[in-house]
Amino acid sequence: MSDHNSSGSRPILLLGAGAPEFREYVLRQIARVRPVVLVDQDPPKWARPYLAAQAAVDLRDTEAAKNFLMRAAVQLGAAGVTTYMEHFVELTAWITHRLGLPGNTPTAAAACRDKATARSLLAQHGVPSASSHLAQDADHGVKIARRLGYPVVVKPRGRAGSAGVLRADSDDEVRAAFQRALVDSVLGLETWSVPGTLVEEYLQGPEISVETVVLAPEQVRIVAVTRKSLGPEPQFQEIGHSVDAADPLLTDPVLENVVTATVGALGLSWGVLHIELRLTADGPRVIEVNGRPAGDLIPLLVERATGVNLPQALATLAAGGIPDLAPTRSQAAAIGFLYPEHTGYIDHLQAHGGLHDQLWLERLVWTRDLGAQVTAAPRASINDRIAHWVVTGPTAADCATRRDLVADHLSVRVSRPAHTTSCTK
Repeated sequence: MSDHNSSGSRPILLLGAGAPEFREYVLRQIARVRPVVLVDQDPPKWARPYLAAQAAVDLRDTEAAKNFLMRAAVQLGAAGVTTYMEHFVELTAWITHRLGLPGNTPTAAAACRDKATARSLLAQHGVPSASSHLAQDADHGVKIARRLGYPVVVKPRGRAGSAGVLRADSDDEVRAAFQRALVDSVLGLETWSVPGTLVEEYLQGPEISVETVVLAPEQVRIVAVTRKSLGPEPQFQEIGHSVDAADPLLTDPVLENVVTATVGALGLSWGVLHIELRLTADGPRVIEVNGRPAGDLIPLLVERATGVNLPQALATLAAGGIPDLAPTRSQAAAIGFLYPEHTGYIDHLQAHGGLHDQLWLERLVWTRDLGAQVTAAPRASINDRIAHWVVTGPTAADCATRRDLVADHLSVRVSRPAHTTSCTK
């Protein structure tokens, strides 16, 4: 690794690369703002075109990683340290705090990673959220559920990607969901997660996320509202997202107040955040707060719909600058995800009907190969997504029509396994 000394070329250290299907767009945009030095356990080949340098470091070894990052940041004269990966939100905050670089405090970052702490802080500050209690074991979970009243939601304390999050309608379902919450995970997040299981009030209503940029304490900007499409309960798998530059929620003062109060309650003073809420009959209620940009290509949807570039905003903030958040487009964009209808092995994948000729189809990506084993709801995870596709259009309604049209032109066959060792209902 070499030094970058002039202020314009001082690099940012980026922790973690992720999977190219969802992260290449983000990394490419970050690299347009600053030279990027990637620090990852095994820096992937796909990332190399966007990097000034890379370093292979086991980020699971927190102490060794901290020592390396502190030395590297000083040696390179790094303008900032950042991440778009949930795994490294706390480590990033620790480094930036120690070096006096732009970032959140370690305490605020930890609150984003620990849903029990987040719920407690939201309650203390009177921010509308869900009643939530840490369950010591399955029987304690049942007691909490009875006190809250069915249905309830059972979820891991520190995971992401909807892993292990289940609705439960009875004592037996709470016990089963408690066991799932202990073991379900995606993206290896269990290594970086505080253990524990929460039993929470079930919130009725559509789910959204608010893509938020915090420029400084009490300077909170709502950039976009993402409308979620969810699969069948008891799971809460996201099967699609939609962003509309003309979404009326963008100017909703109640939502703005809740988002601003959420940021303040958790002590967040900086960054590109992904804040999930449910729109209940009593108004917006917070589900969780992510101390990094959204996944699932939501930043791409935001850019296609509004022109605001969230990855570039992240890089600019990390280097101590003020990003341009002025919208330059008034369009809509949406993404759809294809899950298997039943569990088995993929033996046929095809897109037909001249889809790729459509200018409104931004991308169509198969994410599982022929022969891959996939699991259907209610045991599916984001790892079981077979494909995703991004569409654009003048309005959210146009995008919904186009998203469905793509789904209708995808042909997938999953062969059921000849036998199974687990009981099926």
